[in-house]
Amino acid sequence: CLSICPLPGWQQRAQKLKFLASICTICDVRGTDSTMWDVLYFCQLEVVEAIKVLLQEEFTDYLGTMVRQQAMLTIASMSRARLLLQEKSSLLQVCFCSIFHLPPQQDTGASLCSKTLAAMDSMLQALIRSAGTFSVMELQNIFQLLLPFTSSQTAVVQERAMARIARLADFLTTYPMPQICPCFAQGIIPRHECSKTHQFTMLGKLVGHLTLCCTCKDKRTRYEAAEALHNLHTFVLQQRRRWARLRDSRQLQLKEGCQARQTWKFLLTTQASKIFLMFMEYLQPSDQIEIILMAIKSLRDRKPYTIRVAAHMVDILVEDPTFQPEQVLNIMWAIYRNFPSITEMMALESLHRALLLLTDRYPEEMVSSLLQCSLTCSNVAVAIWKVMLSEPPIAKKVLQELISLLMKQSLRKTSTSTKDNPRILSLAAARTVNEILLQPISLMWEVEIFTQLFLALLFQVSFTTELMPQEVYIFWKEHQRNLLTPIRSAVQSMRVLLCKMGFERHVQAVEAQGGWDALLSTQTHLMGVRTMAREMMKIPRPLRSTIFCHLTELLVVEDPTWEMVAMVFLTEMLGCTDLNRELDRVLEIFPTYLQSQCLGMPSVVLRGILRLTRRPDMAKKTLVLLPHVMEQLQGPDSDGTAAALPVLSEMLRLLEGKTLSVTALALAGKLRPLFNSELNMCELSIRLFQKAMELVVGAEKKAMKKEVWDSLLPLLFHLHNEDKSVAKASQEALRTAGSFLQWQQLAQLDNIEQGWRISECLLTRRKSRVKDYLQEGKSYLQNPQESLRWEAVRFI
Repeated sequence: CLSICPLPGWQQRAQKLKFLASICTICDVRGTDSTMWDVLYFCQLEVVEAIKVLLQEEFTDYLGTMVRQQAMLTIASMSRARLLLQEKSSLLQVCFCSIFHLPPQQDTGASLCSKTLAAMDSMLQALIRSAGTFSVMELQNIFQLLLPFTSSQTAVVQERAMARIARLADFLTTYPMPQICPCFAQGIIPRHECSKTHQFTMLGKLVGHLTLCCTCKDKRTRYEAAEALHNLHTFVLQQRRRWARLRDSRQLQLKEGCQARQTWKFLLTTQASKIFLMFMEYLQPSDQIEIILMAIKSLRDRKPYTIRVAAHMVDILVEDPTFQPEQVLNIMWAIYRNFPSITEMMALESLHRALLLLTDRYPEEMVSSLLQCSLTCSNVAVAIWKVMLSEPPIAKKVLQELISLLMKQSLRKTSTSTKDNPRILSLAAARTVNEILLQPISLMWEVEIFTQLFLALLFQVSFTTELMPQEVYIFWKEHQRNLLTPIRSAVQSMRVLLCKMGFERHVQAVEAQGGWDALLSTQTHLMGVRTMAREMMKIPRPLRSTIFCHLTELLVVEDPTWEMVAMVFLTEMLGCTDLNRELDRVLEIFPTYLQSQCLGMPSVVLRGILRLTRRPDMAKKTLVLLPHVMEQLQGPDSDGTAAALPVLSEMLRLLEGKTLSVTALALAGKLRPLFNSELNMCELSIRLFQKAMELVVGAEKKAMKKEVWDSLLPLLFHLHNEDKSVAKASQEALRTAGSFLQWQQLAQLDNIEQGWRISECLLTRRKSRVKDYLQEGKSYLQNPQESLRWEAVRFI
């Protein structure tokens, strides 16, 4: 037969029919003529390509020969002979296009067309029968190829494709397919697993598509769609009967009989919505997703009946959903893409109900999904946000989720190419909040929501100052026109939020102090935070107290992305005189942050502690922090050490009795190494050392004498410090040391020149420490001040 295999352009119909018939013959007698069978077996791909060319060469405007019919019979024969085991989708696509797109046939042509379509039905059934263990996959592949034709703009194409689906569905009710696992008809079955080759996953797509096709204009298509649904429902009931748990159940049999009778009634009245309801209990979540995506798309239709059915399907499916996060994302994408084209009131009302129900049930997934749909909050996204915020209880959930995303400011520079990146979603949330606040939406701003949103936006400002340039560009590259940069968007959101709360005067005050501009710069944004905190201290106490308490709650968990901003804001608010009980929580979190590795954090905390030591109601309570503050004197952060000195000075004032004496002694030993530090710290440490000498009494005086003797040499050097305040502090400390040691000459030290005589006496009195003094003198040879280096040389 291959010797007469048709080539492109071959026009003789008789030869085509002869070729096709010969293939059928070889397939039918494969057991008696092995030679021809072997040739056909090894050349089957060439034969398939020849059949495709043959069909494509047929005229598309009329059905004048039996070539198409014979081609269907040939494919069926090859399938029964187990020759078509490779991918058959392209061959079936050619078959469907060749026949479905033929114009309506009259008289003789109509009869031939009917026979050709019947041959196609037989071919499709043969393909399923011969697929063996893959029959379920073959069946679903055929359905998948047929469904697009049912959406054709040509009525005859719709009707022919729908009829094929109806015949296949009828075939399913009569042909036993043990390969299909009946679990698909049982809803959700816990702890059940089956092979993918046995899963019938097309139920949702078929039910949704066929139900919507029951609303099309063409009467014959509507009839075929209803017939297909009836056959499909019968098939589902048959599969339920196979399920072991329901087998031999009289109740199921009665239910099946009732539903079968109802089906025919609905088919006669073509009530598509009621037909759809009959399938609901059999649909698994994955099926429901398929249907809801189709229904949302159908809401764009102009036909009232189609809209009514699609809206009913959407309403039913979102009434009690059990969707996974990725399924919610798919639904949101469908809503976002179709929203601009949905104009009919009935369709919009259905979509609004769906948005509210889904947001109420899945607030996190819905908010995250819409942000992924539109990172820069397009006009379509704004319209959807308005719907989601139209009901106060649901609006609260939406705002809380946006706040949560604003707070997820990962320092990790993850890829910005993925829209579910937490850094990118955080930026998108800030942009969205800005757009929401600019809309004329009436939101019930509860104190807690306002507080959380205000602080989240404040933290967002600091986060965006740390963005890499490429992150800003990638996020804004598609919508740069008329858009603010991420940081300016966050700052503007703060301003608008405060104005919505009635704090316009505070916004203007921050502006007058340059606070808004300071927030925009990496170098000055903490100054802007302090300015903002000072103004927020002037808002009503309930709000102020809530902000303060929320800050303390946030700082319980360390987070390097915003903890510095939170601590700066909190310590600034410690100046509020009407904060009382709230301050006790601060004392619990300060020790953690005094040990923080974040640059500058200890000094910020210490400034906060200093504020508390000067408050009569809190001063004594701060003494629980004394050990932690003293540790800062030996820490690596020089700013922290400098900030600890005035705090310790205040705390010594609060101590009494033996505790004061013991603390002063312990402090003296930690202060002496600081005498050779930078100027400001040097003076503070010397003056605090002097104070400690004055406070040590009783048994601690003996131990204190050693500390005082060891401090004399550096104090003598600092008499020559270029900074007059340090030199004066050293002179006063030496006098106090003289009184403490009962050394009259030292106690009466009046001028620098006397220092040399004191140094000589020191070496005479402490001969055992000469080596130590020499070593200490050498350390001053590296001092940046020439006068101190010169004095060290003279001493050595």
